Amino acid sequence: MRLGESAKLQSAINITPLVDVVLVLLIIFMVMAPEMRKGPDVNLPNTVKPNEQGDERGRILVSIDDSGRLYINDQQVAAEQFGDALRAAVGTDTDPKVVLRADARLNFQQVKETMIAIEEAGFSGVGLIANRAGAPGQ
Repeated sequence: MRLGESAKLQSAINITPLVDVVLVLLIIFMVMAPEMRKGPDVNLPNTVKPNEQGDERGRILVSIDDSGRLYINDQQVAAEQFGDALRAAVGTDTDPKVVLRADARLNFQQVKETMIAIEEAGFSGVGLIANRAGAPGQ
C-alpha cells in the first residue's frame, strides 16, 4: 500500500473463536448436568445390574434420605400427605412413571412401606434406582 492509496477492505468471518466458546460451554454443561438432578442426596445401594437406568424425563422421583424423610422430586412431604402429594405431582400426565431412590443405610422395611404407599396412591410398577457396582457415586 502506497501513501495516498485507499486500502481495500477484506472481510472474512473467522469462526474459530466462536467454535472455541461453544466447545467450552458444551464441556461445562456436560460436567454439570449430573449435578442438576432433583431431590436430596442419598447414598444409593450398589447393584450389578442393570447397566442402564433409563431416561429421567417424564418420571416422578420419590426419595428417602438416611433419616427416613420422604421427598417428591425436591419437595419434602409428610408421610400423612404422601399419596395426595404424589397424585398432585403427576398432574395431567397420562402415563406417570414413579421411581424410588432410597438411602442404602435404611432398613428395607421403610423402603417397602413407601412402595406400598405408592401403590395405594394408584401407581403401579415402581422403579428402583441404584448405583452400578464399581461405578462412581451418583
